[in-house]
Amino acid sequence: MPTAYFTPATFRFLRSLARNNSREWFQDHKDDYERHVREPFLALITDLQAPLAKISPHYRADPRKNGGSLFRIYRDTRFSNDKQPYKPWQGSRFFHERRHEIPAPSFYIHIQPGDCFAGGGMWHPESDALKRIRDFMADNPEAWKRATRSKSFRDHFTFWGESLTRPPRGFDPNHELIDDIKRRDFACGEGFDEALACSKELLPWVVGTFQRVAPMVDYLCAAQELEF
Repeated sequence: MPTAYFTPATFRFLRSLARNNSREWFQDHKDDYERHVREPFLALITDLQAPLAKISPHYRADPRKNGGSLFRIYRDTRFSNDKQPYKPWQGSRFFHERRHEIPAPSFYIHIQPGDCFAGGGMWHPESDALKRIRDFMADNPEAWKRATRSKSFRDHFTFWGESLTRPPRGFDPNHELIDDIKRRDFACGEGFDEALACSKELLPWVVGTFQRVAPMVDYLCAAQELEF
């Protein structure tokens, strides 16, 4: 049976956290975080296990409280000028089984007041992985176009991230995919509103989003010589 995971209380908590981003406030409201944010997100991750396995048997929806798909709410402030201790959002990534061996694309869900979205790809790939993507794209343009230029893809997804202003060294500036080859990030997604986030339609919507972005994730896996 369809179920709802998040509620308006989820977004009230995240808005309050954005206004009161301190360890003292969070400790006083940690039960609200568990009840309205973490536990429903872990339930959603659990319910995504079976449909994600149908999309790719090599991807994992891991509902562990620590070390699984759910990102920590705590920020790493060691090397940041922003010393706020908590993220005013909650996200989860659904990762390839070999992610510790080889840089791999992921599927992703993000819950934040005014900025909910789901999608997939590779965000800030390191130089070696980025070079492999660009080389693969230069050699396999038709498969990239099939993955990212269908009507379904264009109707739903927006690419995120940065691009070079000039073609990277060694690549033909007249290549038909040069605008894609110049990308530094290969990630895309679609936004959704709080009404959908709090409805029973969220799970089927996320599954449909992952199905639509899967051809691009498959292509990026092939660029890294990963199974999909």
